[in-house]
Amino acid sequence: MIDPATSQRWLHRLLFCALAAVLVFLLLVPLHTTPVRLPGPDLLICLVFAWVQRRPDYVPPLLLATVLLLADFLLMRPPGLAAALTLLGAEFLRSRHTASSELPFPAEWAFAAVVIVAIALLKWVIGEIFVIPHGSLLSAMIQAVMTIFFYPVIVVLSRSVFGIRRLTLTEQDPRGGSR
Repeated sequence: MIDPATSQRWLHRLLFCALAAVLVFLLLVPLHTTPVRLPGPDLLICLVFAWVQRRPDYVPPLLLATVLLLADFLLMRPPGLAAALTLLGAEFLRSRHTASSELPFPAEWAFAAVVIVAIALLKWVIGEIFVIPHGSLLSAMIQAVMTIFFYPVIVVLSRSVFGIRRLTLTEQDPRGGSR
């Protein structure tokens, strides 16, 4: 017999993969026939950070690396660059999970915002150093700001639709998962 907590954890991991696949699919579908003037938010980063800060046991690093690397391949981005930076940001937020689990939402949002801006800057700098075709710094910062503004929307959807709530300190085990 499978423990209910284990089956719940695996069910949410599959749900995360399905949501990531839907987001990547929506990016692949040609919705516009003319060039877009403003870059949209990176909803996959929002999803990753919202779930990592709320339920880190639902998104282990290996699952994140696999999903993010596949997204890089499918979206024809430099393979591994966005995946590695997003994974580093997620692991930074995961390491702060036990300390920030009792902080109010604005503090969580601020942590995510700093990491999102750092990822955007690092992607742009690495693109400049290695002469990878990419947009301007202004475009990268606009996308970062849009991602920061959409973060609360993803958190609310994750909480209300999928039941991804923040663990309290009494629900956590020493390894950071749920009991």
